[in-house]
Parts: sequence; structure tokens; C-alpha cells
Amino acid sequence: MPRAASQRRSLLANRILDLVRDARFQPGHHLREQALGDVLRVSRTPVRAALQLLAEQGVVEARRNHGFFLRTPPEDLHGLDVQAPSTSEDLYSRIVRDRLARRLPESFTQTDLARLYGVERSALARILARLLDDGLIHRNAGRGWCFPPTLDTKLGLEGSYDFRQIVEPAGLLMPQFTPDPALIERSRLQHLYLVDHPAIETVPAAQIFETDTQFHEMLIGFSGNPFLLQAIQTQNRLRRLLEFSGYVNRGRIKVWCREHLAILDAVSAGSPEEAARQMRLHLANALSASHHRRPARRGSPVSPAVLPSGEGVDDGLGEGPHEEGGRTAPA
Repeated sequence: MPRAASQRRSLLANRILDLVRDARFQPGHHLREQALGDVLRVSRTPVRAALQLLAEQGVVEARRNHGFFLRTPPEDLHGLDVQAPSTSEDLYSRIVRDRLARRLPESFTQTDLARLYGVERSALARILARLLDDGLIHRNAGRGWCFPPTLDTKLGLEGSYDFRQIVEPAGLLMPQFTPDPALIERSRLQHLYLVDHPAIETVPAAQIFETDTQFHEMLIGFSGNPFLLQAIQTQNRLRRLLEFSGYVNRGRIKVWCREHLAILDAVSAGSPEEAARQMRLHLANALSASHHRRPARRGSPVSPAVLPSGEGVDDGLGEGPHEEGGRTAPA
């Protein structure tokens, strides 16, 4: 859908919202296309498109062969403003957030997404290529794409941190633990780059995530135990979608980078006990931050407004508590 048409659809959707708020329609109210078109003085076709957009937002429900019905009470619509994705970055983030909120199925086709988001297939192809490169989607064996499994329940998130609290400090204390000074120095420079960066918001999310995951996999790799390394690599794959949905609160990134650097300092000083203590503290900070989020029913999908994510988030898209509030940040 061309940008101008997308904007017109968003504008009409907001006019419908205004009408719903003013009329105090209650959940279950049938939003008839013809009636809305008559009031708003537009044809049924753009009204249908605007209602579909509101359905994508979860405000209304589209019932096959029956039309559209209001899902949200009018008092919950105050301040809601429908915006069409304005840039490829907006659409990239929206796809990730929608998957975490279960608004997208695990498996999908390019045609499905083009219709859902009202974008041209050529533009969507570029977004899918980025998602593929970042490891956030995979090609199906047959047709279409799929999202990988992720830690998007409160139970899964807590279980992951509990598991890592057992494995990662223990890896630092293995008798055969042998650090590689060259790898440690490379990791240190990667972290200092982020700590000293004057415009951290410009650093790609992929670079931030890889700095984090490479740090944890490097240290567990020094344990010399391939089973421990495989376990942490699996955890990082499960974290990837959550981490990429964030990185908005970039101030938190510098906090966890300094925590990582403290662990590297202890390893370089030949103090595995101190490194293990710092690692436990680092992971405990991350778990503690997850508990400061809005409560979610244990075992249920976490609301997109409170999802853990990249090492510092603010809008749903990682590890430890952060000053500005928001979600957990990578660990």
C-alpha cells in the first residue's frame, strides 16, 4: 500500500475511534460499514480497510461473514491513536512486537504480512531479509517463514534465569577453566565501545545483542565443557526475539556492559571465585528487573508492554534493572 493510502487509512481509523468514544459504544457493538460510511461521508471500502486496521490493533474483532465488532471499552480508548508504520524500522519493530504479543502466528507467508500491514511486497521483502539475517525468522521447509521458539512467558523467563544462575557461575569455577587473553581483550574492547559511545541509540541492535551473547558464550567456552556451551547457546537462541524487540532504553546498555567488564576484570586477575560472584550478581539483577515489570500470570504470555528485551528497553522491545524504567535487559 502506498504511503499516502496508508496514512488515509490511519486517519479514517482514528475518526472511527473518535466516533466510538463519543457514542460510548460497548464491547460487542456491531460496527456496520455502511452506517459508519454514512456518518463519516466515505464509501464502505475505505471504512472496511480502516476497520481492518483497528482489528490488527486489537480494538475490534473481525468475524467472518458477520463484520466487525468492538472489543475494547470506550474508557480504554482514551489517548489511543492509530499510526501507520512510517519507516522500515517501524515495521521491523512492529512485526517483532506483534509476534511476541501473539498477534502473528508462528508460521506465515509474505502475502499474509503484506496484506496485514498494508505494505508493498517489495518493501516487505527487504524487512524479511533483515529479520532473516538477524536470526529472528527462518524459512519453512516448504512455503513461507516461521518464528523461532522464545522465552515469552513469565515461567519460561524465570526458568531461564534460574538455569543460567546454576550453569554460568559453575562454568567459571570448572577445574579446567582456561581463559584466552586475546578473546578477553577483544570482548573488552567491544564493551568499551558501547560504554563510551556518544550516541548509543545509533548502534544496531544486532551488534548490541552479539556483544552480549558472545560474552556469555566465550566465558562458558573457557570451561572446556561442550555441553555447558551448547546449553548457553540454546538459551541465547531463545532470547534472541525478545532482545531484538527492545534496545530502546539505551542507557541500560552501558550498565550491563560495566557489569560484564567487572567479570572480565576478575577473570583476567585470575580470580574465578570473584568472577562467579559477579556473574551471579549480574544474572540476579536481570531476574530482579523482570520482577519489577507489571505482574503477569505465571506461565502466561507476557504483555508486549512489559516484555523483557534487549539490554535496555522502553517500549517492548534486555538484562538487569535500569534507571529509566521499562523492561528487563540482556544478561
